[in-house]
Amino acid sequence: MNKQTTITLKVSEKTKEQMITFFNDLRKPKTPPYAIFQAKDGDTTVTLYESGKAVFQGTDADLSSDFWIETEKINSGSATTTNSNDKKKKEKQIKIISLRINSIGSDEVGTGDYFGPIVVTASYVAKENIDFLLDLKVKDSKKLTDEQILKIVPQIIKKIPYKTYILTNENYNKNYQNYNMNMMKAILHNKVLYELKEKKYPYDYIVIDQFEPPKSYFNHIKQSTKQVTDILFLTKAEDQCLSVACSSLISRYIFLKEMDKLSKKLGIILPKGANPKVDEIAKSLVEKYGQDKLKEIAKLNFKNTEKILK
Repeated sequence: MNKQTTITLKVSEKTKEQMITFFNDLRKPKTPPYAIFQAKDGDTTVTLYESGKAVFQGTDADLSSDFWIETEKINSGSATTTNSNDKKKKEKQIKIISLRINSIGSDEVGTGDYFGPIVVTASYVAKENIDFLLDLKVKDSKKLTDEQILKIVPQIIKKIPYKTYILTNENYNKNYQNYNMNMMKAILHNKVLYELKEKKYPYDYIVIDQFEPPKSYFNHIKQSTKQVTDILFLTKAEDQCLSVACSSLISRYIFLKEMDKLSKKLGIILPKGANPKVDEIAKSLVEKYGQDKLKEIAKLNFKNTEKILK
């Protein structure tokens, strides 16, 4: 029988905000007294209190808490001890940032949107295509508007090899009870990375924008018969690695196209995100088509569903 572990962490305001966003769709319906939320992360229950105390309880509490311990170290600027593995990882990160490399990188969009699919993409960027991408401002992908993305991505996909997987709302809703969001993301990242790696492009690194500790990521894909394991996990990888930035833009482009298709089908423009405007539109769609329609167009485990059906 697996041993239950409890880990307590004191977090800063910045980390609290990041945790609130991160666990938004994993929250439990009931919140303990003085807590901001309680969420289920795999086999671990995560409780964040108003005081800034975060409690991780479960058989994999160490895995779930590792990411937030490192995040808090970054946010608070506290000193950390380093070992040989830390040093090697830092050296790799410096190479990623400073050298012109061949890389495969992956990124996803749609995980925070109530409407629309989750889109995951892996891209291959060769050294000779770096200047082409820099001219298109791909390095500043977070600063690009949706209109700019719709304009430049068709130029990117003509030249940059990529693989994309679209997880529809129907399939998402069939699976979220057995797979939490991070599990789904890990499985989908592994899928597109494997398919692109199979093309035998010469690469120096495979990079993922880190959304959880590597141990947790590899635990999620352990049942997959085809695994990509030579991965460098980087925080803010989109800013450091052009293949990740490319994947972010391509995923966003495809997501926007899918949202446009859904909007035309329903005769109403579907808003992005998970805000009150989303609730308002969803209520009108339930009135028009019935609540079963949400299975086709929305992520039912978001807290929005409860508010909409009330």
